[in-house]
Amino acid sequence: MTFTTSAEKTFVFVSTKTYLGYAQSLAWLDRVRALVGERPWVAESGLQIAVFPAFPLIPAAVDLFRGSPVTVGAQNVSIGAGPITGEVTAELLTEIGAGYAEIGHAERRALAHETDRDIAEKVAATVAAGLIPLLCVGEPTRLSTADTVSVVLAQIESALSLSGPDIRLVIAYEPVWAIGASRPADPGFVNEVVGALRERMPRPWPVLYGGSAGPGLLAALPAVSGLFLGRFAHDPDNFARVLDEARDRSAVST
Repeated sequence: MTFTTSAEKTFVFVSTKTYLGYAQSLAWLDRVRALVGERPWVAESGLQIAVFPAFPLIPAAVDLFRGSPVTVGAQNVSIGAGPITGEVTAELLTEIGAGYAEIGHAERRALAHETDRDIAEKVAATVAAGLIPLLCVGEPTRLSTADTVSVVLAQIESALSLSGPDIRLVIAYEPVWAIGASRPADPGFVNEVVGALRERMPRPWPVLYGGSAGPGLLAALPAVSGLFLGRFAHDPDNFARVLDEARDRSAVST
């Protein structure tokens, strides 16, 4: 699969977090492969699909999706190599066939106490290893559009402080207050925020929306490049619905 960071493409990314066990994950990955295989237009359209399973599933996922239009990503990455017990390096992820590394998710910032410096180091390590960072950004509490844009731009600038703006990058805008909620953020608000971000970012990187995202949302978000799905896509039928909704977007066409 030739994957891209063109903002003109449509992206459908999914993380399983730690909701699924090993056997459940294999079954879910196999079903995703089948659903994509039933839609030959996916490869022709250039739709960018990536799955982010737990670390132990990555080699199996890479083998499963070999030759398909699905890229495998990692949910986290180490700040470097060496005496860092329990971590997984970007170089190792590249070697086993991953294409993306998720960095800066709100849960990592809160639960693992990752700092802005940690995130910048992870972005730099990921880029150096040839992976594409999926940079997660978002305001912790409900703010005005202007204040949200300021917070998110500061997060992006900090994350790139060791790498510079001339890198391949995908951004996931995830308002922290919408993660795990019963409903996503209001589409009008998301469109305003992402539209303002596009005007002020140094490069036209793709911006995905995440935060209780699911079927029926993509059509309401013309400003975004796609969705970063979580628990709602752990039902493969919901994932399939989002794929079909992505087909209807004019940005999917090559």
